[in-house]
Amino acid sequence: MRYQSQSIAMTYWLGALLIFAVQVLFGLIGGLIYVLPNLFPVDLLPFNVVRMVHTNALVVWLLLGFFGSAYYLIPEEAEREIYSVKLAYVQFAIFFLGALSAVAGYLFLHKYAGDARSYLEQPLWVKLGIIVAALIFLFNVTMTVLQGRKTAITNVLLLGLWGIAIFFLFSLYNPANMSEDKMFWWYVVHLWVEGVWELVMASVLAFLMLKMTGVDREVIEKWLYVIVATALFSGILGTGHHYYWIGAPGYWQWIGSIFSSLEVVPFFGMMTFTFMMVWKGRRDHPNKAALVWSLGCSVLAFFGAGVWGFLHTLHGVNFYTHGTQVTAAHGHLAFYGAYVCLNLAMMTYAFPLLRNRAPYNQVLNMVSFWVISSGVVFMTVTLTFAGVLQTHLERVMGMSYMDAQDQIGLFYVMRFGAGAVTVVGVLMFIYSLLVARGNGAGQAAPAE
Repeated sequence: MRYQSQSIAMTYWLGALLIFAVQVLFGLIGGLIYVLPNLFPVDLLPFNVVRMVHTNALVVWLLLGFFGSAYYLIPEEAEREIYSVKLAYVQFAIFFLGALSAVAGYLFLHKYAGDARSYLEQPLWVKLGIIVAALIFLFNVTMTVLQGRKTAITNVLLLGLWGIAIFFLFSLYNPANMSEDKMFWWYVVHLWVEGVWELVMASVLAFLMLKMTGVDREVIEKWLYVIVATALFSGILGTGHHYYWIGAPGYWQWIGSIFSSLEVVPFFGMMTFTFMMVWKGRRDHPNKAALVWSLGCSVLAFFGAGVWGFLHTLHGVNFYTHGTQVTAAHGHLAFYGAYVCLNLAMMTYAFPLLRNRAPYNQVLNMVSFWVISSGVVFMTVTLTFAGVLQTHLERVMGMSYMDAQDQIGLFYVMRFGAGAVTVVGVLMFIYSLLVARGNGAGQAAPAE
């Protein structure tokens, strides 16, 4: 059954795709600056501003994607319309305009460029606007669920969404002491991406598997609860792997190493879950592109967040690798696999249904998956080699930072090429979703 208020998701996803395009474009510009550092006048386009737009745009569009996913799946799960459609659009206006204002401040005024709190450079008034938007959102979706059917999917999703809002409050506290500042900074960043965001990921994947495989809800919910339990068990104390070298007590080295090593478990669980559901499924769902994105999400999240995270999470290894390109390699594949692919999977599933487009062009969409994924994976591999060499040159041989950078310049050229491929893939995805017509590869999914 379709609900009229599900169309709210379209507005959020269109805004997300716009900012997604901006994010990858600024990532490409940042990669070009690594290769040709004197190409842009420093006063016109400083690297720290480019990086700030790249990282902040990532967070904003992923959150818009999460909001859109919630507005799409909650009516179906709760079996009722969204509590207030007007509030949903007010929330979008506050959140989207606040984000654009912050980016304008970064670009044209170079404000907040000296703030070392990556991902949280927003000025106070923007942070307050985000909190207001989050409160509107939480009220809206929580009231919808409370007045409708309660399911494991909506329960886990609400837990994740409430967690996002609560942990963001720590961004308002900016102590002068650097060690204390970093501890509270990680309360937001780590407990988002390695905590409550995983709950959102698990619930959305569960919804997609429910719709596309035909596996019984009871089976999917059992998997969901196991994944959530392992994510929270490992992720909360796993925050300690960020405390190794910031002046925190030494016991965090052991706590961080042990629990952070376990963070690979929920991602392995999600990968196993999606493939088991597809294997056991009785339904030949027509939207093969959404299935490809869903499976790709779980696999790439396992390797990016799980395997690549484990590579340098033990404190004995991290002593040498922290602050190198190894971290950048892990970050790119983890964000892409776990959260970018998740949003794109949900959009690929829902857009044909919301727009009543049949036949749906799936070939171009699936090609975009392989193009983007190839670009990001190649970028990850090149940054991994760059980071390993950087670690040896700087931390073992004692070479200065700039001399080491000269030695790994070839990897930055390769990374820029991979970034260009990624941008092409993103444009292909957006075109396939919004413009391209059917090619006989499949029909849009029927109402379920």
